[in-house]
Amino acid sequence: MTARMGTARLGPAERATALRRMAAQELDVVVIGGGVVGAGVALDAATRGLTVGLLEARDFASGTSSRSSKLIHGGLRYLEQLNFDLVREALQERALLLQRIAPHLVRPVPFLFPLTHLGWERPYVGAGLTLYDTLGFSLGFTRGVPGHRHLSRRRALRLAPALRRAAFSGAVQYWDAQVDDARYVMTMLRTASTYGAEVASRVQVVGFLREGERVTGVRALDLEGGVEFDVRARQVVNATGVWTDDIQELVGGRGQIHVRASKGIHLVVPRDRIHSLTGIILRTEKSVLFVIPWGRHWIIGTTDTRWDLDRAHPAASRSDIDYVLEHVNEVLAVPLTRDDVEGVYAGLRPLLSGESEETSKLSREHVVAHPVPGLVMVAGGKYTTYRVMARDAVDAVAHGLDQRVPPSCTDRIPLAGAEGYQALWNSRQRLAASSGLHVARIEHLLQRYGSLIDEIIMLIERDPSLALPLTGADDYLRAEIVHAATHEGARHLNDALSRRTHISIETFHRGLAVAEEAAELLAGPLGWDAEQIKREIEHYTKRIEAERLSQEQDTDQEADAIRLGAPEIVPVVGPAS
Repeated sequence: MTARMGTARLGPAERATALRRMAAQELDVVVIGGGVVGAGVALDAATRGLTVGLLEARDFASGTSSRSSKLIHGGLRYLEQLNFDLVREALQERALLLQRIAPHLVRPVPFLFPLTHLGWERPYVGAGLTLYDTLGFSLGFTRGVPGHRHLSRRRALRLAPALRRAAFSGAVQYWDAQVDDARYVMTMLRTASTYGAEVASRVQVVGFLREGERVTGVRALDLEGGVEFDVRARQVVNATGVWTDDIQELVGGRGQIHVRASKGIHLVVPRDRIHSLTGIILRTEKSVLFVIPWGRHWIIGTTDTRWDLDRAHPAASRSDIDYVLEHVNEVLAVPLTRDDVEGVYAGLRPLLSGESEETSKLSREHVVAHPVPGLVMVAGGKYTTYRVMARDAVDAVAHGLDQRVPPSCTDRIPLAGAEGYQALWNSRQRLAASSGLHVARIEHLLQRYGSLIDEIIMLIERDPSLALPLTGADDYLRAEIVHAATHEGARHLNDALSRRTHISIETFHRGLAVAEEAAELLAGPLGWDAEQIKREIEHYTKRIEAERLSQEQDTDQEADAIRLGAPEIVPVVGPAS
């Protein structure tokens, strides 16, 4: 599927059409929630021939699905819990994503595991990684990543000179994979739309339609247009992550699935602050800490603490930041300080609530339930296994429909931009020559858009000024901001700077230096006047100021109170997703 073959756009006109169509017909299924699981459900259902609508109250992927560790992995720590099936399932998905579904968005990444105990630790870790590698072989696929290898301290220091020599005795290197989480969700939604799904952001589900006990659709509010309308559907899927219980309350009662939120925070620092050719993984007393290569940066995280405050904008406190810095500095020869931190982001894991009081021990496995006729709920799980969650949810939908529904085929459906990606990558020198862009820029674009790079190049051909990088965020071209609005569903400045790009966490100014330029680029395709441009910049500025101030607070409660001082540019109604 390439741009030339008509990959669906998600611009303003397409949103209006989707809303009109959802209101005009009875759908087979309407999905609530535009994160990775909701997008996965929409794609799975659409590729089974069902008529599908998807509604997201905020921006696509604006919750958990843009605030992860950006890893596609089996979960080494689940081996210690003897949860072999969960690890095997995740590693099967990793192989699929790397090799068939999204090779342009998911790529291998190495990690070094420093050993700190002589004697028992090397054989223990080695045995675990041997099992990890072995579980990765399945489905006729190779693992898609190299196997692990043991390293002496000297060889490990060649790979990671940043490590403090006295902090470890040797190391083991293994491989997993990483993904641009928000971009992956957006690409999946465009793929689903290409197969017929109708999708719209900034549309909140405010109630359910009922015929007696049966759910027959949803009452929706277009938060931007202010219009309420009904979406009739034979089945409704609640895929709202940490908002699962809220949606259940709209139906009546809490239902069968209870979700507890666990906060994980990440720091972003420039690549030159840690001299290493490989990622690093460390154990802490509460969680696993990753140092993850991310373009010209490192992502360092994460924490794992219970969160009962605002779920739309979880705040990172000074204590969270100090915790991460303290633990990573235990192994670094040159310690990091708060002055090294470019960006901070906090996300919430939707954990299935159990008997354990520690969120790190709650289940990452998912559950699908049919709490009332016509409603399917899916919750739990992890980013890596979104496709399995979606398949199981649509299987439950199929069970509720009085028709034969084909089995899931998403294990064989490449996402938009995947087909032809490898050939274009191999031809990147020629593509650079024909487009006038530097080959390094072409590589960057191919790893963000795959074969949909055509769309960016066509925008530049129409307006050569879009070939220039953003002033103050030169990793990104001006064309990418325009493309975010015309093709990728960005409705506001924050959508473009936080999720279509990651300028808000990849620059010390956190996007403030490019806000005006980006807003003016968005104004054309989104129809903004001077007043709206000003309003977008003001809202974005207040958000960044509130985040920075919240990160100076000692407690979650203080940080949350300050972060809430910057209201959303399109507020939702009440607590629902």
